Amino acid sequence: MSFDRQNIIKDLSIKTDSKIVLLVMDGVGDLPNEEGKTPLKAANKPIMDSLAKESELGQSIAVFQGITPGSGPGHLSLFGYDPLKYQIGRGILEALGLDVEVGPKDVVARANFATIKDGVIIDRRAGRPASEESKKIVELLSEKIKQIDDVKITFYPGKEHRFVVKFSGEGLFDEVSDADPQKEGHPMEWAKSLNPDSEKMAKIANKLLKEIGEVLKDQPKMNFALLRGFSKHPKLPTFKEIYKLDAAAIATYPMYRGLAKLVGMQIIKTGETIEDEIETLKANWNKYDFFFVHVKKTDSYGEDGNFNEKVKVIENTDRVLKDILALKPDVLIITGDHSTPAPMKSHSWHPVPVLINSKFVRKGLSNVFDEFECARGVLGTISALDLLPLALAHAGKLEKYGA
Repeated sequence: MSFDRQNIIKDLSIKTDSKIVLLVMDGVGDLPNEEGKTPLKAANKPIMDSLAKESELGQSIAVFQGITPGSGPGHLSLFGYDPLKYQIGRGILEALGLDVEVGPKDVVARANFATIKDGVIIDRRAGRPASEESKKIVELLSEKIKQIDDVKITFYPGKEHRFVVKFSGEGLFDEVSDADPQKEGHPMEWAKSLNPDSEKMAKIANKLLKEIGEVLKDQPKMNFALLRGFSKHPKLPTFKEIYKLDAAAIATYPMYRGLAKLVGMQIIKTGETIEDEIETLKANWNKYDFFFVHVKKTDSYGEDGNFNEKVKVIENTDRVLKDILALKPDVLIITGDHSTPAPMKSHSWHPVPVLINSKFVRKGLSNVFDEFECARGVLGTISALDLLPLALAHAGKLEKYGA
């Protein structure tokens, strides 16, 4: 269905001067606390609430009901790519976001610094070290570990606890399970090959992790690493091919830049704050007709179970909305890629709030922007795959189908 959907959109899409902004508050969806409030409901967000009265609200599902999506599948759906058809590892996304060159003989993996004790992972993010601090440890690993058997190993620093490992050599395949127990307080889960071709890759990955543990054994927190999303470089049809869009991505974290680059968006360099991102948007407004703007910290604080800080990120995002609206986008979508409820401290299967604003919406049916109003909204519960076609339609970028 995804293939047919994209072919239909490709045939119907047209180039126009109208502009679309997709503002993604990562992991924005949540569950109510004891007072019956989610961070989105508790936040003081006058601009979003005012927009809700002039917009269509609904909620979206990234994969299908009951399935908890990772950030990769969540964003691919928002970009109109069926995540069941395009199964992309986190490694390639993080690598591309860091401008790592990935050749045909390479496999890349996203790595987390972690804290291990007696074989048990007690902190999967090693206390979220500052990027400058983790970069020094990456440099130490680069100095001490250059090769495992006949495979060259290259390390690339990322943001906070994250980095990328590139494996370069013959006979490497990416069908390997994550070397990560996924939860704290669990014994280390080692990489396993998912088919005979990938046995070498799994063996190399586990050898590398043991060497990392030896090199870092005296570090107080960053004394181990986890590897996820083993992947080679896939080929996807581009945004330009399918949607006729000159698309740009504004994101502070490498993985999301990697996702955007994978579908052919232009990555625009920006600063570390949402205010920086909006200044970048304004500076490049006349160059593109589609902008993906990513806000990460709603997800980070959800994973940390930090309700109040998630509220603050939403409020800060609301404050900069006035600058986005001043640009007069023809279509503005505010949503997330998945829900990250603070009580769960993890991604979840819960539907994601959606707001679509344009001059063609059925407005006046909603009063505020939160999970409860979105559940009652005029859009209903839709697939996240529907959002890009809806954006194109509202922007006048789709011709009629059939006679």
